[in-house]
Amino acid sequence: MNQVQVTPNQTLQIKIKRLGINGEGIGYYKRLIVFVPRVLPGEEVQVRVTKASPKFAEAELIKMIKVSPDRIEPPCEFYDRCGGCQLQHLTYKKQLDFKKDLLKQSLEKFKPTDYHNYQLKDTIGMDEPWHYRNKAQFQLQFNEETQQAEAGLYEMNSHRLVAIDDCLVQEETTQKVLNTVLELINHYQLPIYNEHKNSGILRTLMVRIGIETGQVQLVFITSTPKLPKKNHLIREINEKLPEVVSIMQNVQNKKTSLVMGDETIHLWGQEAIEEKINDLTFDLSPRAFFQLNPKQTKVLYDEARKALSLNENESLVDAYCGVGTIGLSLAHLAKEVRGMDIVPQAIDDAKANAVRKGFKNTRYEVGTAEELLPQWLRSGFKPDAIVVDPPRTGLGEELLNALITYPAKKLVYVSCNVSTLARDLQVLTKKYHVDYLQSVDMFPQTARCEVVVKLTKK
Repeated sequence: MNQVQVTPNQTLQIKIKRLGINGEGIGYYKRLIVFVPRVLPGEEVQVRVTKASPKFAEAELIKMIKVSPDRIEPPCEFYDRCGGCQLQHLTYKKQLDFKKDLLKQSLEKFKPTDYHNYQLKDTIGMDEPWHYRNKAQFQLQFNEETQQAEAGLYEMNSHRLVAIDDCLVQEETTQKVLNTVLELINHYQLPIYNEHKNSGILRTLMVRIGIETGQVQLVFITSTPKLPKKNHLIREINEKLPEVVSIMQNVQNKKTSLVMGDETIHLWGQEAIEEKINDLTFDLSPRAFFQLNPKQTKVLYDEARKALSLNENESLVDAYCGVGTIGLSLAHLAKEVRGMDIVPQAIDDAKANAVRKGFKNTRYEVGTAEELLPQWLRSGFKPDAIVVDPPRTGLGEELLNALITYPAKKLVYVSCNVSTLARDLQVLTKKYHVDYLQSVDMFPQTARCEVVVKLTKK
């Protein structure tokens, strides 16, 4: 097929057919696929090509010719520049439809066994799809013009910082803490890290709140263990922000996209904060993974519980367990729960959480699911059910092989990336039948979606 070649800065008029995996509009110029952010299906638009290749083009919106009835005015003043949200211009009902459609698109691309017959349930949304994030990680940058430090998020596909003082998807207390700490950083003229010069100290501020407990943890992420004016900072934070019960420092001295490094220093207060989900209390240390939307986490885990349908004679493996959230929420229903994670602090938290709840039927180990699960299976441990909640990269090859070599009666896959989920289902459906897929909107206003998949052994 001959592709039409376009050139950068060329102006095109196209009709948008659908939304892509990152929430961008997809249209065609003759037969060339064109990706345009912030536009909607059914819209006719004039765009300027920003990137051209033989197989696709990227473009930016110049003018709306025909507007979708599903378009709304984004309430956030930073939305045009910030890369944090992708769908604020789309009605919430249609956001939920899009997330179900995204799952369908991925299945059609990877074509796992019998995918046409999968039951795709409607996406479960939120009554209030704003101010839901319990954790903020804002990058710091020194503005040469204003001679002030700024905190915020990067523009889409760039390292240009958008200074943000009111993020509408962020829990309001976390934003208040960020704004106050930024004022202190400027008051004491603390040195901000500059990645080009590899100089300065403060890189990122992380704030996490226990929504149910109100406890707040503040983490200074720095390029060195040194933190100037440390005692002054702590004293002022204590005075101005009594909700902050834990102040920590994390050292990230590598040039990497990873926000946190391996060394964490306890500066003041508690080393972890508490969060509650249903009747379980969890300790959260700075590097421990925990879902960003606790209200929807209850919904997500309830869907996982329903899909597993455990009884007291059944054992469960909670792969990628983090602080034990999924497994511990099911431990009272099972004979035994085993979990693993690569972050030692997370496993420490999981063990502490199990002790606090009085569970004697749990076992947690540090290591990858890819290594530990095959070891356990080879040693004769035969779980009745397995729940996997992998990172966006999906399941590793070793783990996939173990799951189909030693298939459990029940497998529940909790996914945060529909593409890697559909890819993994290609392998898993060799030994498992897909009962249904239930999408849950954990991240309103963004293109991300979580899915709970119920699988049973063939």
